[in-house]
Amino acid sequence: MDASAGMSLFLRRKLARRFETFDTDGDGYVDRADFQAACDRLAAAFNLSPGAPELGRLRELSDGVWRHLAQAADANADGRIDLAEYQAAFAAGLLVTPASFDAGYVPFLDALMDIADTDADGKLTRDEQVRWTGALMGLPEPDAREVFGRLDRDVDGLISRDEMLEAIREYYFSEEPTSTGVWLLGPLDPH
Repeated sequence: MDASAGMSLFLRRKLARRFETFDTDGDGYVDRADFQAACDRLAAAFNLSPGAPELGRLRELSDGVWRHLAQAADANADGRIDLAEYQAAFAAGLLVTPASFDAGYVPFLDALMDIADTDADGKLTRDEQVRWTGALMGLPEPDAREVFGRLDRDVDGLISRDEMLEAIREYYFSEEPTSTGVWLLGPLDPH
């Protein structure tokens, strides 16, 4: 039986969108090369040298995310994950749960902020948000600008680390279609 059978259509749509952002080459599968390419694009977007410590940290964490995904979701052990495998692993609680969320996402967000937050004030400007989401996840600029407007909850023109963390948490765990976190990765496919 499909482990994701009991999953809401709304969560399926969110996970399908997240899967698209992992699948950076658009081949319908997620593999280690997708994570490596995303880090390469992020380095280029922020003019980081290959030996930059903050890039090394992000690469290390990205590789850890890939290993975790592969271990939890690569059901047929072919070295790549398709959408059905990803959704089934999430539904089974093998990828992230509310209890494991902070341990998995806080270090990655911190490493990302070390790169994208160019003035190191703990907050992202609209341009920084557009750059990192475009480079790491292929988010089109108009969508990234819309995401920024929705995640900037206090309308101060900046997204704090805490605002970002809360949006990520909502994306994975809120079933409320009007939650701010729904917009984390741009508009969802209506189907």
